[in-house]
Amino acid sequence: MLNLIAYIIIPAYTILFVKGYGWFTTNFSVIGNYLHRKDAFVLWGVLVGAYFYYSLRTAIRLMKQKPKGTFLVPSSLVLLFCAITTPYLPEEMPFKSFLHIIFAFMAAVLLLASLFLIILKEYRTDPSRYGSCLFAWAGIVAGSAFLLILVGIVSSALEIYYTITSVILTRRLLVKLKSGGTEPCEQ
Repeated sequence: MLNLIAYIIIPAYTILFVKGYGWFTTNFSVIGNYLHRKDAFVLWGVLVGAYFYYSLRTAIRLMKQKPKGTFLVPSSLVLLFCAITTPYLPEEMPFKSFLHIIFAFMAAVLLLASLFLIILKEYRTDPSRYGSCLFAWAGIVAGSAFLLILVGIVSSALEIYYTITSVILTRRLLVKLKSGGTEPCEQ
């Protein structure tokens, strides 16, 4: 079931959410505040948040030695919830829009930090088995930075890339941990 969610449902829903809008000219926050897309935005947040919570908490439980910063997983999801429930209407509610930006940005940063700490802990134990996960994580960071610099804003393209690659890396990491490190992170 997690494979279906990680490889089909979340990527498809994420891409369909922005259907009809420019990937490089708008973002989830703008789209999610349109009246006809509010429920879809909340559903996307619940789907992605529940997936990350379950998968990362399971990954941490499977680890022989727990990584530092395990609080980052629930913290990132609280911030995701705050971002989704705080309106992004900069002309009408500038302060709430500012908070929305901070919540969304910090949710993404904390999620990446939690993934990094989990991967790093396993990498230090077995570099040959977890090097590919570390490389994939660096690819997410580099690709996200590239899209941010290319467009100059947090665009839908960046959010789609970040969401899909983070979901897939989390899935591959969980499979790797369940297999005792024998499964690759790249597939």
